[in-house]
Amino acid sequence: MPSAPAGPRAPAAPVVLALLHTSPVHVPVFDALREQDHPRLRVRHFVDEDLLRRARRDGPETVADDVTAVLERAVAEGAGAVLCTCSTIGAVAEAAGAGRVPPVLRVDRPMAAQAVAAGPRVVVVAAVESTLAPTAALLLQEAERAGRRLRVRPLLVPGAWARFEAGDTDGYVRAVAEAADSVTGAEADAVVLAQASMAPARNLTTTSVPVLSSPRPGLAAAARAATRAAGAAAPA
Repeated sequence: MPSAPAGPRAPAAPVVLALLHTSPVHVPVFDALREQDHPRLRVRHFVDEDLLRRARRDGPETVADDVTAVLERAVAEGAGAVLCTCSTIGAVAEAAGAGRVPPVLRVDRPMAAQAVAAGPRVVVVAAVESTLAPTAALLLQEAERAGRRLRVRPLLVPGAWARFEAGDTDGYVRAVAEAADSVTGAEADAVVLAQASMAPARNLTTTSVPVLSSPRPGLAAAARAATRAAGAAAPA
Protein backbone atom coordinates (compact mmCIF):
# COMPACT_ATOMS: atom_id res chain seq x y z
CA MET A 1 0.00 0.00 0.00
CA PRO A 2 1.25 3.52 -0.69
CA SER A 3 2.51 5.28 2.37
CA ALA A 4 0.40 8.02 3.86
CA PRO A 5 1.49 11.53 2.96
CA ALA A 6 3.63 13.16 5.55
CA GLY A 7 1.88 15.62 7.76
CA PRO A 8 2.78 19.30 7.87
CA ARG A 9 6.20 20.06 9.25
CA ALA A 10 6.24 21.55 12.70
CA PRO A 11 7.10 25.24 12.63
CA ALA A 12 10.72 26.02 13.37
CA ALA A 13 11.39 27.13 16.91
CA PRO A 14 11.84 30.89 17.12
CA VAL A 15 15.40 32.06 17.59
CA VAL A 16 15.39 34.17 20.75
CA LEU A 17 18.40 35.96 22.20
CA ALA A 18 18.38 37.75 25.55
CA LEU A 19 20.72 40.69 26.08
CA LEU A 20 21.82 41.83 29.50
CA HIS A 21 22.75 45.53 29.52
CA THR A 22 23.91 47.87 32.25
CA SER A 23 22.83 50.96 30.28
CA PRO A 24 19.72 51.62 28.18
CA VAL A 25 21.86 53.26 25.48
CA HIS A 26 22.83 49.79 24.29
CA VAL A 27 19.28 48.82 23.36
CA PRO A 28 19.03 50.84 20.10
CA VAL A 29 22.61 49.92 19.16
CA PHE A 30 21.92 46.21 19.29
CA ASP A 31 18.46 46.59 17.79
CA ALA A 32 20.02 48.29 14.78
CA LEU A 33 22.65 45.57 14.41
CA ARG A 34 19.97 42.90 14.66
CA GLU A 35 17.97 44.56 11.88
CA GLN A 36 21.05 44.87 9.67
CA ASP A 37 22.68 41.48 10.24
CA HIS A 38 20.16 39.11 11.83
CA PRO A 39 16.63 40.13 10.80
CA ARG A 40 15.08 36.80 11.82
CA LEU A 41 16.52 36.94 15.31
CA ARG A 42 14.19 37.91 18.15
CA VAL A 43 15.82 39.79 21.00
CA ARG A 44 14.74 40.57 24.53
CA HIS A 45 16.53 43.26 26.47
CA PHE A 46 17.19 43.19 30.21
CA VAL A 47 18.57 46.48 31.51
CA ASP A 48 19.92 46.94 35.04
CA GLU A 49 22.08 50.04 35.50
CA ASP A 50 22.60 49.27 39.17
CA LEU A 51 24.71 46.22 38.31
CA LEU A 52 27.47 48.40 36.89
CA ARG A 53 27.26 50.96 39.68
CA ARG A 54 27.69 48.26 42.30
CA ALA A 55 30.35 46.40 40.33
CA ARG A 56 32.41 49.58 40.05
CA ARG A 57 32.01 50.37 43.73
CA ASP A 58 32.33 46.92 45.31
CA GLY A 59 33.82 44.68 42.63
CA PRO A 60 32.19 42.65 39.84
CA GLU A 61 31.91 39.48 41.93
CA THR A 62 29.47 41.22 44.31
CA VAL A 63 26.73 41.25 41.66
CA ALA A 64 27.00 37.55 40.78
CA ASP A 65 23.73 36.57 42.45
CA ASP A 66 21.81 39.31 40.68
CA VAL A 67 23.36 38.40 37.34
CA THR A 68 22.34 34.78 37.91
CA ALA A 69 18.78 35.89 38.63
CA VAL A 70 18.63 37.77 35.31
CA LEU A 71 19.97 34.75 33.45
CA GLU A 72 17.37 32.49 35.03
CA ARG A 73 14.60 34.92 34.12
CA ALA A 74 15.83 35.15 30.53
CA VAL A 75 15.91 31.37 30.17
CA ALA A 76 12.44 31.07 31.72
CA GLU A 77 11.17 33.50 29.08
CA GLY A 78 12.47 31.35 26.25
CA ALA A 79 15.95 32.66 25.43
CA GLY A 80 18.10 30.34 23.35
CA ALA A 81 21.22 32.19 24.48
CA VAL A 82 22.10 35.17 26.67
CA LEU A 83 24.59 37.88 25.71
CA CYS A 84 26.09 40.14 28.38
CA THR A 85 27.00 43.47 26.78
CA CYS A 86 28.84 44.91 29.80
CA SER A 87 32.59 44.27 29.85
CA THR A 88 32.91 44.94 33.58
CA ILE A 89 30.58 42.08 34.51
CA GLY A 90 31.17 39.90 31.45
CA ALA A 91 33.34 37.39 33.31
CA VAL A 92 30.74 37.20 36.09
CA ALA A 93 28.02 36.45 33.54
CA GLU A 94 30.13 33.77 31.86
CA ALA A 95 30.89 32.16 35.22
CA ALA A 96 27.22 32.26 36.23
CA GLY A 97 26.31 30.60 32.94
CA ALA A 98 29.05 27.96 32.99
CA GLY A 99 27.58 24.57 32.18
CA ARG A 100 24.16 26.02 31.56
CA VAL A 101 21.90 25.33 28.64
CA PRO A 102 21.26 27.67 26.92
CA PRO A 103 24.73 29.26 26.76
CA VAL A 104 25.76 32.60 28.22
CA LEU A 105 28.23 34.70 26.23
CA ARG A 106 30.11 37.93 26.84
CA VAL A 107 30.04 40.47 24.05
CA ASP A 108 33.76 41.19 24.02
CA ARG A 109 35.17 37.67 23.63
CA PRO A 110 35.05 37.60 19.79
CA MET A 111 36.68 41.04 19.71
CA ALA A 112 39.41 39.76 22.02
CA ALA A 113 40.09 36.87 19.65
CA GLN A 114 40.40 39.34 16.76
CA ALA A 115 42.85 41.44 18.76
CA VAL A 116 45.04 38.44 19.57
CA ALA A 117 45.09 37.48 15.89
CA ALA A 118 46.21 41.01 14.96
CA GLY A 119 49.50 40.77 16.80
CA PRO A 120 51.25 40.62 20.19
CA ARG A 121 50.76 44.27 21.23
CA VAL A 122 47.25 45.39 22.19
CA VAL A 123 46.13 48.68 23.71
CA VAL A 124 42.89 48.58 25.70
CA VAL A 125 40.95 51.86 25.67
CA ALA A 126 38.39 52.26 28.46
CA ALA A 127 36.40 55.04 30.02
CA VAL A 128 35.67 53.10 33.22
CA GLU A 129 38.62 51.81 35.22
CA SER A 130 36.70 48.73 36.38
CA THR A 131 36.65 47.53 32.76
CA LEU A 132 40.43 47.43 32.32
CA ALA A 133 41.27 44.38 34.42
CA PRO A 134 38.45 42.13 33.08
CA THR A 135 39.31 43.07 29.49
CA ALA A 136 43.02 42.45 29.98
CA ALA A 137 42.26 39.08 31.58
CA LEU A 138 40.02 38.16 28.66
CA LEU A 139 42.70 39.07 26.12
CA LEU A 140 45.27 36.96 27.95
CA GLN A 141 42.81 34.05 28.03
CA GLU A 142 42.34 34.28 24.28
CA ALA A 143 46.11 34.55 23.75
CA GLU A 144 46.69 31.42 25.80
CA ARG A 145 43.97 29.62 23.87
CA ALA A 146 45.64 30.62 20.60
CA GLY A 147 49.11 29.75 21.86
CA ARG A 148 50.35 33.32 21.40
CA ARG A 149 52.25 35.79 23.52
CA LEU A 150 50.53 39.07 24.24
CA ARG A 151 51.39 42.39 25.83
CA VAL A 152 48.42 44.48 26.96
CA ARG A 153 48.66 48.20 27.68
CA PRO A 154 45.71 49.96 29.35
CA LEU A 155 44.63 53.43 28.23
CA LEU A 156 42.03 55.08 30.45
CA VAL A 157 40.28 58.09 28.90
CA PRO A 158 39.98 60.74 31.64
CA GLY A 159 36.65 62.50 31.88
CA ALA A 160 35.01 60.43 29.17
CA TRP A 161 32.65 58.51 31.44
CA ALA A 162 31.49 61.69 33.12
CA ARG A 163 30.43 62.93 29.69
CA PHE A 164 28.61 59.67 29.05
CA GLU A 165 26.75 59.84 32.36
CA ALA A 166 25.84 63.49 31.67
CA GLY A 167 24.26 62.49 28.35
CA ASP A 168 26.99 64.04 26.20
CA THR A 169 27.30 61.01 23.94
CA ASP A 170 28.98 62.95 21.14
CA GLY A 171 31.63 64.32 23.49
CA TYR A 172 32.16 60.87 24.96
CA VAL A 173 32.64 59.27 21.55
CA ARG A 174 35.01 62.04 20.40
CA ALA A 175 37.14 61.64 23.54
CA VAL A 176 37.39 57.90 22.95
CA ALA A 177 38.31 58.37 19.29
CA GLU A 178 41.02 60.89 20.21
CA ALA A 179 42.47 58.42 22.71
CA ALA A 180 42.51 55.66 20.10
CA ASP A 181 44.16 57.99 17.59
CA SER A 182 46.97 58.65 20.05
CA VAL A 183 48.13 55.05 19.55
CA THR A 184 50.63 54.49 16.74
CA GLY A 185 51.71 51.44 14.82
CA ALA A 186 55.09 51.65 16.53
CA GLU A 187 53.49 50.68 19.83
CA ALA A 188 50.47 48.50 19.04
CA ASP A 189 49.08 45.97 16.58
CA ALA A 190 45.47 46.58 17.61
CA VAL A 191 43.40 48.96 19.70
CA VAL A 192 40.52 47.45 21.64
CA LEU A 193 37.55 49.65 22.56
CA ALA A 194 36.76 47.87 25.79
CA GLN A 195 33.17 49.04 26.29
CA ALA A 196 30.29 48.40 23.90
CA SER A 197 29.23 52.05 24.25
CA MET A 198 32.49 53.06 22.56
CA ALA A 199 31.67 51.40 19.24
CA PRO A 200 30.68 54.62 17.40
CA ALA A 201 34.17 56.02 18.07
CA ARG A 202 35.60 53.48 15.67
CA ASN A 203 34.10 55.42 12.75
CA LEU A 204 35.86 58.61 13.87
CA THR A 205 39.36 57.24 14.27
CA THR A 206 42.13 57.97 11.78
CA THR A 207 44.97 55.89 13.22
CA SER A 208 46.56 53.26 10.99
CA VAL A 209 46.28 50.75 13.82
CA PRO A 210 43.20 48.47 13.58
CA VAL A 211 40.54 49.66 16.04
CA LEU A 212 38.22 46.90 17.25
CA SER A 213 34.81 47.15 18.90
CA SER A 214 32.62 44.45 20.39
CA PRO A 215 28.91 44.84 19.48
CA ARG A 216 28.85 43.43 15.92
CA PRO A 217 31.08 40.35 16.39
CA GLY A 218 29.62 39.72 19.83
CA LEU A 219 26.05 39.78 18.53
CA ALA A 220 27.01 37.53 15.62
CA ALA A 221 28.46 34.91 17.98
CA ALA A 222 25.40 35.06 20.22
CA ALA A 223 23.03 34.80 17.26
CA ARG A 224 24.81 31.63 16.14
CA ALA A 225 24.53 30.18 19.63
CA ALA A 226 20.82 31.03 19.85
CA THR A 227 20.20 29.53 16.41
CA ARG A 228 21.89 26.28 17.42
CA ALA A 229 19.78 26.18 20.57
CA ALA A 230 16.59 26.73 18.58
CA GLY A 231 17.54 23.95 16.20
CA ALA A 232 18.19 21.56 19.05
CA ALA A 233 14.83 22.44 20.61
CA ALA A 234 12.82 22.02 17.38
CA PRO A 235 10.70 18.85 17.19
CA ALA A 236 11.90 16.21 14.74
